Amino acid sequence: MDDARNTGAAPATRRGALFVGVGVAAALAGAGYAWMRSRQSGPVATPASGTGTAPGTDHAAADADQAGAQQFWAQEYETPQGTKLAMASFKGKPLILNFWATWCAPCIEEMPQLDAFYKQNSAKGWQLVGLAIDQPSSVRKFLDKTAVSYPIALAGFGGTELTKALGDAAGGLPFSVLFDKDGKVRQRRIGRLSEADLQAWSGLA
Repeated sequence: MDDARNTGAAPATRRGALFVGVGVAAALAGAGYAWMRSRQSGPVATPASGTGTAPGTDHAAADADQAGAQQFWAQEYETPQGTKLAMASFKGKPLILNFWATWCAPCIEEMPQLDAFYKQNSAKGWQLVGLAIDQPSSVRKFLDKTAVSYPIALAGFGGTELTKALGDAAGGLPFSVLFDKDGKVRQRRIGRLSEADLQAWSGLA
């Protein structure tokens, strides 16, 4: 009797293992599909609350914008030169915040354009900060060869949480945020900024 019961239990165990295996495979397939979808997604520009959001979502979007902005303005980061840079020091004038990394090809490709915009518009009150989501040593080594005129701050990989708080749910790079002179989020873009984007943003803040 014991042998019969044990013999019957073995196929059941194998069936259970098979079901678990199928479940794991399905989960992995789903994750792979989601990864492929994210790889296929292009740059996305999204307005902040009050600048084109759908009816009925303004209050929720405004709350999220305010929370993300407050988190950002409270931050202080080290610069590649070793000094401290308080984000609150940029309040009072329009600011483009650009999240980037040395390993992100589109981030590197847009830097000369961002630098040109900063040089052309800083005298008009425009500010630009590059917040590096990267190892400090990698950033310093990169900037030794490719200097930019706008300030760079070191957020480290923990800075990804700030990108999410500001509307980049996937934490993708590059990611840019436009703040107006009052410190409010006006526009965001996931992906490389174009010259047309910068021209359009310059009229919003």
